[in-house]
Amino acid sequence: MKTYSPKPRDIERRWYVLDASGAILGRLATQAATILRGKHKPIFAPHADTGDHVIVINAKEVTLSGGKENKKIAYHHSGYPGGLTETVYSQLLVKKPAFAVEKAIKGMLPHNRLGRQMASKLRVYAGADHRHEAQMPQALAPGEFPRWSGLPEAATEKPAPKTRPEPKAPAAKPTTAKRTAATPPTAKKTTAKRPSAKPTTAKATTAKRSTAKSTAKKTTAQGTGKKTTAKRTTKKET
Repeated sequence: MKTYSPKPRDIERRWYVLDASGAILGRLATQAATILRGKHKPIFAPHADTGDHVIVINAKEVTLSGGKENKKIAYHHSGYPGGLTETVYSQLLVKKPAFAVEKAIKGMLPHNRLGRQMASKLRVYAGADHRHEAQMPQALAPGEFPRWSGLPEAATEKPAPKTRPEPKAPAAKPTTAKRTAATPPTAKKTTAKRPSAKPTTAKATTAKRSTAKSTAKKTTAQGTGKKTTAKRTTKKET
């Protein structure tokens, strides 16, 4: 069995509301960060954003345990020399309650681009009103996590088994009868009309003519020879 890896098509995002009235800041931040990361889902993976949207209301009524209101300090630096400012949480919760809750939750998320993507699903409001009624968020009690059972339907569906293609039947070979029928009938006539004896007779006649010429030349040469001998005899007699 292969290890399941979440894919974007398998992630279903829901909306939840957390009421911070009377809640402890650290525990509220832990609950919100867990839902934002998606650790309450069976498809959780540390390298992927599988979490849901979180809405925190009544941030001004959050509390700190152990007398940390006057001990815990929030630091901020402007980037210039001597630009460090310190604010006690008792004053920060009065001036910027939403910022204090948001700062605590973001501190529990990964400090990289993945954590910034998860933090974009967080909405914190100082009062009891929010503007996300269209998403129909589900209210959660302090320390409660939504229940998820099993994997998404797209992940559990098994692909259809691959079937081997059926072997193709061998193509039928064309018969010889079709081949003979396809040949044009004029081919036989052309082969019959070709004269085979004519070139040989022409060569024979030319050969006969050449032999006749050669015999004639021989006879003339013999005749001239006789004449010359006759002349020579007459000269001797004189």
